[in-house]
Amino acid sequence: MRLQEQPFLLLAVLLESAGKVVTRDELRKRLWSADTFVDFDHRLAVAVSKLRDALQDSAEKPKFVETVGRRGYRFMGQLESTDSQCADSKTGADSKTGMDENPLSSPQPAEQGQLQLPKSAPAGPTRSRTRGLILLSSAVLVVLLSVLALPKFVHMRSAKGPSLTPRSLAILPLKNRGQDSNSDFLGLSLADVLITKLAYVNSLNVRPSAAIENYRGTAIDLQKIAADLKVDTLLTGSFIRDGDNLRITYQLVDAKTEKILGQGVIDLKYDNLLTVQDKVTSQLISELQLSLSPLEAERLRPENPVNPLAYEYFLQGLDFHGQHKFPLAIKMLEKSTEIDPNYAPAWAYLGASYNSDAAFELGGREQYRRAEAAYERALALRPNLLDAQMFLANLLVDTGKVEQAVPLLRDALKTNGNNAAAHWELGYAYRFAGMLDESVAECERARELGRLVKGNGSVLNTYLYLGQYQKFLESLPVDDSSFTLFYRGFGEFHEKEFDQASKDFDRAYDLDPTLYTGIGKALSDSIHQHRADGLELLSGLERKIRERGVGDPEASYKIAQAYAVLGDKISAMRVLRTSVETGFFNYPYLSKDPLLSDLRGEPEFAQILNTARQRHDAFKSSFFS
Repeated sequence: MRLQEQPFLLLAVLLESAGKVVTRDELRKRLWSADTFVDFDHRLAVAVSKLRDALQDSAEKPKFVETVGRRGYRFMGQLESTDSQCADSKTGADSKTGMDENPLSSPQPAEQGQLQLPKSAPAGPTRSRTRGLILLSSAVLVVLLSVLALPKFVHMRSAKGPSLTPRSLAILPLKNRGQDSNSDFLGLSLADVLITKLAYVNSLNVRPSAAIENYRGTAIDLQKIAADLKVDTLLTGSFIRDGDNLRITYQLVDAKTEKILGQGVIDLKYDNLLTVQDKVTSQLISELQLSLSPLEAERLRPENPVNPLAYEYFLQGLDFHGQHKFPLAIKMLEKSTEIDPNYAPAWAYLGASYNSDAAFELGGREQYRRAEAAYERALALRPNLLDAQMFLANLLVDTGKVEQAVPLLRDALKTNGNNAAAHWELGYAYRFAGMLDESVAECERARELGRLVKGNGSVLNTYLYLGQYQKFLESLPVDDSSFTLFYRGFGEFHEKEFDQASKDFDRAYDLDPTLYTGIGKALSDSIHQHRADGLELLSGLERKIRERGVGDPEASYKIAQAYAVLGDKISAMRVLRTSVETGFFNYPYLSKDPLLSDLRGEPEFAQILNTARQRHDAFKSSFFS
């Protein structure tokens, strides 16, 4: 059973003086530095609460940890030793601790309200903290297992010892409780900066921004959201802006019990928005009693000062980026970097917005160039900025440099192995290279950690490439965005549900006529035997891609598929070659893709297939040998 550091130390001190009151003052002196924490009362209450939760105890009817007025706490459970030698001890300690003078001769399950100590435990109490910690470090597993009467737990543990699963946290968009609707953008953007900040903490598994976007402006059902996002902890909050004054209220909630683990109110001037992420991050780490490595602490240090207006534009840009309104995000983030060119996150998200605009809005080579320059600027300002590393890796994949992206992503996972976005991007890179099983493993790990739902790039195409069409459809986000509708239609097309596929393709194109929805519309034309219309649409998309330098080779591959379905072999082959040569060398899929079945007898197809196989084999040798 996982027991965090402060509750662990608290239990050690209480066991040393079992049966006696340990005063609050003594606990403060022994467990906390007097000059470190000003909120001792709150921290002690949190530690006691977590200890009681672990022992399945309660404050109202305590079996183990009793609150004694305003004085302190007392451990009131009976202690038993499994070592008969302890009974022979003449220290007189048994009468002081409540230990049985006739201990069990062999291990037996402890009765409720008893703690059973292992043979190596000392016979009696001591005021030495060291001795108490030795006692507890050797006893804690047996103690907790005995308390809870869970012998099956022993069999669940590996030979290497317990596996400590990181606490999982979802930071929900803040609600605007004020009258100023112009401040609505703060709800998601403030949550986003907190998520980004906490991404460096390995002992905390934070759901990414993409996973919480759908909860903007919705009624909060804690149990449902926790189940949907698979988290054990939620941070909810609200804000009110009144002119230059801003009040932020938040609660940290245990998802299972809906018990408040911590809460706070932050009053500040609007110009000091930047300090919110540092204040809340610090308090969250304290409330959850997380231990930070020196490297993590360094990466979580407070941000350097940023021009307040630049920071406000940055937050607005984050909000538009989260809504996939990339041109608007670009405008806000460009203003931010113009006002203050030294804020690395603004450059990182400006690059991400350029990159998305290049691929999904057909912005093309110029936007790719701007994106790469923005990422380089961000990393020059802050070399360890995770978002910039992952965004750059995504750009490298989209522009045919998969082999350069993989080391960058693997390095990011060394910083935080629980970073959902890094796992997702690595799965994205693997699928371009045809490492399909590895791609699924990384993407599913990302979904387990982060439940990604963002449209741009988060569709689990690998299931399509493995022929698992139903799994693909089940993996899609539950929304009616044009991007999701296109992919829903694409899955249905593979399942030969042509009527429904056509409806989804047409609706997606009507909502937003972009690159991908244009491909869907051409496939819909094939269903309705409108071959000329479909080919004209594909020809226009291909021309725009060529003229503007759109680099997404996976999108080009889908154009080749649509050409093949419409019966234009020459165009299908031309675009397919471009796709493979510019970085989509998914040989296992290419060799059996059902939409390309009419091309397999062509000599040129064999040449393209061979090119894909050679690069696929080289990639496999470099990264999986």
